[in-house]
Amino acid sequence: MRFSTLIRLGVLACLAAVSLTSVQPVLATPAKKEKPTKTQSDGGFQQFLQRLWVDAQARGISRKTFDLAFAGVTPNPAIIKLTVKQSEFVKPIWSYLDGAISQARLQRGAAMAERYATHLAALERKYGVDRRAILGVWGMETNFGSYTGDMDVIRSLATLAFKRYRGDFFRDELLVALKIIEDGEAERSALRGSWAGAMGQTQFMPSSFLKYAVDGDGDGIRDIWGNVPDALASTANYLASFGWQAGVPWGVEVTLPANFDLASAGGSHAFSRWASAGLTRTDGEDMPRKGEAFLYLPAGVRGPALLVTENYRVIKKYNSSDAYALAVAHLGDRLLGGDPLRKSWPRADKRLSMNEVKEVQRHLQSMGLQVGKIDGRIGEISRESVKKAQIRHGLPADGYPTLALLERLREKR
Repeated sequence: MRFSTLIRLGVLACLAAVSLTSVQPVLATPAKKEKPTKTQSDGGFQQFLQRLWVDAQARGISRKTFDLAFAGVTPNPAIIKLTVKQSEFVKPIWSYLDGAISQARLQRGAAMAERYATHLAALERKYGVDRRAILGVWGMETNFGSYTGDMDVIRSLATLAFKRYRGDFFRDELLVALKIIEDGEAERSALRGSWAGAMGQTQFMPSSFLKYAVDGDGDGIRDIWGNVPDALASTANYLASFGWQAGVPWGVEVTLPANFDLASAGGSHAFSRWASAGLTRTDGEDMPRKGEAFLYLPAGVRGPALLVTENYRVIKKYNSSDAYALAVAHLGDRLLGGDPLRKSWPRADKRLSMNEVKEVQRHLQSMGLQVGKIDGRIGEISRESVKKAQIRHGLPADGYPTLALLERLREKR
């Protein structure tokens, strides 16, 4: 985040229900230049700023910095509209990946991987983070720095904080952004980024900047906006801080043996144990010797089967979307010569709408199963409960909600 689990909210809004899902394929789109707009809420916004000043002063923000930051700032109506925008249907993960791993992105990424090869190798040695993950994040967030966002971060955060979108999250981020200016980490004019306040080459939220940004080239400055070595080092530090395991892949694509018992395939196990159960890598290579993995079927038994490790979950700390994490991981692989996924996606199958997924979640909840928030997105919590319901109703226990499962749940059998 940078983005933490909440950070990539700009992404999550676009991906509202991929699970998604926070990446979306989410490709950065040039933003129009902002023009201050008078709204009927201007009076309320000024009162908001007066209250904010009290907290800012308590955090060591000077009046000079506060006034500089908010000179001419008004709420942005376009951002307010984005907070209520929601897709009607869950976006297929394969459509997301199609856009995320385009030929143009692969070409640009390969050139960047070569250009910064020495620096990436140094980051691998220092942080233990595979360059594939660093490149994947860089590519997904800003297409390798080609577009880092052109919205005023202070205005974006102030708008979201004023509307109390996501509670106090954006208010806290706004105060941190003021601290960045106060401490001279960045000029007020340099704070440009996404509509949700993410900044720089790899889109850090202000709080992530303070916690994880590092000086990657030794010049004494943490510049994630214009300095690629700083941005990549900061991303490596972020991933390492969340427990990246050196020498362990994010995951591998596998082929399941005939009549494989999905119901008993829960939990994380050593790759050797999966091999003993009859799973084989689709690329014909041996299973990794290090790390443990769990079975993930992002589109059910009719789509690709993956064994993913804790490093996959670390990527999700950047953005909690499964689609985003898979895109980051697979993009990184492809940039260094990896092959496309071999098993085809079930593109012709009827998929549930977001409202139907919500209905599934409500049924699961009524059965005493955990689903987290009823939001039409199937994450790890909901996926395990879907699997339990599938076992109960005699369906393939792949954790992927289908019309067949919904019909069984409606019958309450």
